[in-house]
Amino acid sequence: MAYTAVELQRPIRIERIITVHYFEYGPDYAFAGESHDFWEIVYVDKGEIIAQAGEAEHLLQKGQMLFHEPGEFHTLKAAGGRAPNVVVITFECDGPAMDFFRGRLLSAGDAERNLMARIVEQAAEAFATPLDDPLSQMMERRAIQPFGAEELIGLSLELLLLELIRKGGVPAASRPSSLLRENSRNDLMERVCRYLDENLEKRLTLSDICRDNLVGRSYLQKVFREKTGGGAMEYFGHLKIRRAKELIREGKHNFTEIAAMLGYNSIHYFSRHFKKVTGMTPSEYASSVKVLSRQGRGE
Repeated sequence: MAYTAVELQRPIRIERIITVHYFEYGPDYAFAGESHDFWEIVYVDKGEIIAQAGEAEHLLQKGQMLFHEPGEFHTLKAAGGRAPNVVVITFECDGPAMDFFRGRLLSAGDAERNLMARIVEQAAEAFATPLDDPLSQMMERRAIQPFGAEELIGLSLELLLLELIRKGGVPAASRPSSLLRENSRNDLMERVCRYLDENLEKRLTLSDICRDNLVGRSYLQKVFREKTGGGAMEYFGHLKIRRAKELIREGKHNFTEIAAMLGYNSIHYFSRHFKKVTGMTPSEYASSVKVLSRQGRGE
């Protein structure tokens, strides 16, 4: 009996993307609006935004995403008085399956958040165009990029859309799992990450973190390296810088005050750490935020 190949059905197929952005907006940011002939996803990674889609206006909070269909006029602005972080992905995709996303405001579960992070990560490695450039209309390929980076972007985006359709827009209920070890590690990560986020103003040591969370040093470091690629203190430092960027964008405190609020011994150490993590000094970052704000207003 001869073997017979089965052609796979692929209701969601993405061959072309236009842009992938990761924006860190100020608290007063407002985008005047546009429309175009391709799909757009707006995902809130942190904070809140108000987005207009056609005649409707939506409040998007952390972990929510809004789909703009081709031809739909849309705007967005920061909300809640805090500086939001927003992912914007634009792409071409035809077919009746995409009708599911028309006018949809959806919430992301862990799987969708991980896929969104993968898309942004791979875009940064595949393309030389800065992901925070609001004026870019084409992604410029890097001369050298990791093998398959662009394909991973497409596959991750397809999987994101498929997962959302299969869930019907509602995150799946957590299911019982026999993988107790993995669940235990996830619980530890969640607990320690929450603890670190709640203590950004302190000068914590690794011993402090282990003592307050009842976990051994070697096990904590192993879990963090598996989950984040670095140690717990490195992660804590990145959280401090992320919060520092929010405070700079909010514009209510000077650099010395921000350094003190986040437990740095001096403004000089804060500035060195900020540049090490972001590649910019606090002053350079503040200037880039002002430029982005003016561009959003069309100035």
